[in-house]
Amino acid sequence: MRRRRFDHFSTMIPSAESAKSFGPSRRDFIQKTAYVAAGAAAMSQLDLARFAHAAGSGTIRIGLVGAGGRGTGAAINALQNASYPDVKLVAIADAFAEPLQRSLKAIQNQCPKKVDVPPDRQLVGLDAYQKLLACDVDLVLLCSPPGFRPIQFEAAVKAGKHVFMEKPVAVDAPGYRRILAANAQAKQKKLAVAVGHHLRHETKHQEIIKRIHEGAIGQIQYLRAYFNSGGVWFRPRKKDQTEMQFQVSNWYYFVWLSGDHIVEQHVHDLDVMNWIMKEQHPAEAQGMGGRQVRTPEWAEAQGMGRSAVGEIFDHHAVEFTYPDGVKMFSFCRHQPGTWMSFSEHAHGTKGFASIEGHGASQLWIEGKKVQEWRREKDGHQVEMDDLFAALATGREYNEADWAANATMTAILGRMATYSGQIVRWDDAVQSQLDLSPSAYTWEAQPPAKPLPDGSYPCATPGLSKAW
Repeated sequence: MRRRRFDHFSTMIPSAESAKSFGPSRRDFIQKTAYVAAGAAAMSQLDLARFAHAAGSGTIRIGLVGAGGRGTGAAINALQNASYPDVKLVAIADAFAEPLQRSLKAIQNQCPKKVDVPPDRQLVGLDAYQKLLACDVDLVLLCSPPGFRPIQFEAAVKAGKHVFMEKPVAVDAPGYRRILAANAQAKQKKLAVAVGHHLRHETKHQEIIKRIHEGAIGQIQYLRAYFNSGGVWFRPRKKDQTEMQFQVSNWYYFVWLSGDHIVEQHVHDLDVMNWIMKEQHPAEAQGMGGRQVRTPEWAEAQGMGRSAVGEIFDHHAVEFTYPDGVKMFSFCRHQPGTWMSFSEHAHGTKGFASIEGHGASQLWIEGKKVQEWRREKDGHQVEMDDLFAALATGREYNEADWAANATMTAILGRMATYSGQIVRWDDAVQSQLDLSPSAYTWEAQPPAKPLPDGSYPCATPGLSKAW
């Protein structure tokens, strides 16, 4: 019997790309890409992609799973990619009909000639992704809530589809292990796998981190990371809505669906930290967090009802320690009216780097003029450009392993803040604490149970166990 959530639940208060050949899923695609790749060395990615298309490698048919804002954006980015023009969206799946229709309309408005999604390929329900995978698609965009990511990635790999999946890739250690296992199968099948860590594709990040790796700021002394914001949307409960429907509609506020905002959003910054540390992951973490501002009482005063804050914390502060002893100080919060920051910082013996998530970034080196990089093309678009360039040229493309470690780093931090204990990586990754529901149906009882007043319990440091 798997262990659920926290052992003391009843006591809680309201809670590189490389260059090997891969195997496409469509016959025409693989027949042509083999000889297209032969001339790759002398061409730019864009010229090579055009050559691949001219060679007749065929339309890449895309299916979108998860038609929310990010899914809609990912589909538009894929259809507007600069590397391979012959792409078409042919199927959309979502848990609910309304967001699917909004998404389809928005995508059609942006890319009218690249959308062919008739009613029989507009798929609704918790099992809609399975129906989409049975369609004639080459690449699937997995943009559902993170709690669904492991089962959907497993299914996509089993079906032999290339995958773009949003971050984070899991919400618990069992999900992390499932992602790694499925990715091993993806590698055997030579499937392309991209993950939505758009900062990895931003010029400012690449240029500054390259210099850090070359020793520009000397030996790293410590790191800082921030994702401080005022919070996100809430969707009021509808008449006759089941508890599962309410939670999936408000997935951000439930740990089994989002992983908490340290996992869902702050994972961007934590991934950059691991990248700066040359793909090391922390050895342990300790920290603190809680729900201080965005409480059931606050939600009630806002007229949203006590259920509006779900079970997640509104702030986390974590000290991560890497194997070589370097400390990384991580801060994230959802508290309106506070200092906002989405940024990453590295301090070394010769200087320091400050990288804004979506702004200008600087490199400060002792005795030298400050270097600054403005934000160039949005990484959300570039990550699709890079994926489709790889598909066009027949290069292996797999980002899942380091992305999974970024997700697990964030889960490690949540384990530390929820429990109030020092949590070691080796213990965390072996955790049997499975947050997934017993069944994926609208009638099933989700893991988070409301209290009599409509609010939800959340973790209590010192009482809640991390694993």
